[in-house]
Amino acid sequence: MGGPRRVEAASGLSRRSFLKGMGAGALAAGAIAPAEVLARSTAQQKGPKLLGPEPVAIKLQVNGKERALSLEPRVTLLDALRNHLDLTGAKKVCDRATCGSCTVLLDGKAVYSCTVLAIEAQGRKVETVEGLAESAAGKTSDKDGLARMQRCFVENDGQQCGFCTPGFVMACESFRRGHPKATREQVVAGLGGNLCRCGTYHGVTHAVLDAIGGGA
Repeated sequence: MGGPRRVEAASGLSRRSFLKGMGAGALAAGAIAPAEVLARSTAQQKGPKLLGPEPVAIKLQVNGKERALSLEPRVTLLDALRNHLDLTGAKKVCDRATCGSCTVLLDGKAVYSCTVLAIEAQGRKVETVEGLAESAAGKTSDKDGLARMQRCFVENDGQQCGFCTPGFVMACESFRRGHPKATREQVVAGLGGNLCRCGTYHGVTHAVLDAIGGGA
């Protein structure tokens, strides 16, 4: 019983201190090895340069004009339009691609701008409700500066509080361009991605039919 204790005392090294030293060494080796592997794999990677988290320079084509911005890569197209370009027609409501109030056109197609990163929209044509009347060099606007779709909304009572109206107008314009001979049933189905708390769906449907020449 006394042998091991006398050996520890003579050497100045206890079993506890020996085990602690072994554990610390193992942890140090484990920390170094993965770091070296990660460094080598990073150096060997070939692909696009990672951007962020700091702001980066981007250019957006909005309503026919090039706009230069400095944004963090995480900024959505909706926030870029509202907070950096002062284009507040697109509304931030659900912020999760449910209500459609943030709808804009991207290369002529309706998209929820809350789900598109501003950096992803580079090199593409962005249209908002502010620039709708200026589309086609102003050929579609009337004497009041309204596009055909906007005028049809007014004449068919397609809005009440107006909060969802800009998104609806853009969704309807996208639908009109792609379905020039749509029926009422097709209009109802095609606009299912936009919500109106005031319940103006009847007027919106009539507005779209009026705009495409289908009558109300």
